[in-house]
Amino acid sequence: MKQIDERLRGEYPQLTPQEQRVADFIFDHFDDLISYNSAELARLSGVSKATVSRLFKRLGYPSYRTMRDELRTLRQSGMPLTDNRDAVQGNTLLARHYKQEMANLTHWVNHMDTHQFTAVIAALVKARRVVLMGFRNSYPVAMHLRQQLMQVREQVLLVPQPGQTLAEELVDLDKRDVAVVVAFRRRPRQLRALLTQLQGQQVPTLLVCEPQAQALIPLASWHLATPLDSVSAFDSYSAAMSLANLLSNALLHETLAQGRQRIHQIADLYSDLDELEQR
Repeated sequence: MKQIDERLRGEYPQLTPQEQRVADFIFDHFDDLISYNSAELARLSGVSKATVSRLFKRLGYPSYRTMRDELRTLRQSGMPLTDNRDAVQGNTLLARHYKQEMANLTHWVNHMDTHQFTAVIAALVKARRVVLMGFRNSYPVAMHLRQQLMQVREQVLLVPQPGQTLAEELVDLDKRDVAVVVAFRRRPRQLRALLTQLQGQQVPTLLVCEPQAQALIPLASWHLATPLDSVSAFDSYSAAMSLANLLSNALLHETLAQGRQRIHQIADLYSDLDELEQR
């Protein structure tokens, strides 16, 4: 099914001058389109409400409201809404990228369950081991989170190791440990079985996912969700990386004395091994 911007581009040469005025306004204000009703769109475009109605019927929508409902559903489902407004109106990709990134950050901060977050940090403090797992596009987020957490506490593992299987890594886990499963969309099929297995072994588990992964949430002890929305085809993981940073900093602040001591010990080892440039 074609999205509204694709339909407009396809029909643009055949539109009347008044309809093109509406199309031009939509191309220039696409990110805000969902917030306008048909009367507002007509007023802002400088045309009649009847022109707006004719335009959307020409595009195949029974009504303007039908288009808004479709657009809202697509955004809530996480489907990327692509368009070529750069070429049509000079609206730069950089500007739209920045706006979407800020929207993602604002969304996850405003919707975060602070009680769950506090419980997660408490569990990370007392856990015997913290075991992180992430597959496909989730792997870099899991790896980065592991790199940050291990600066603060001991026994932070990323599994499975390259070329290895999960069974050997899971067999010793129990309620004294914490599993962090990063599971953003386009997940491998074994993800549900993995979460079910951790649940069966009574391993406290944090699921990090996108807001639409509702079916997986009951399989975890806690969940923290960040949007992946992007202005084009590829998902954005900046909000996920921001969450990883917050988790690491919160753990450090909760165990400040031990965490600082460990960081200093690691820094001394950097120097002893001459591993990093000192700048």
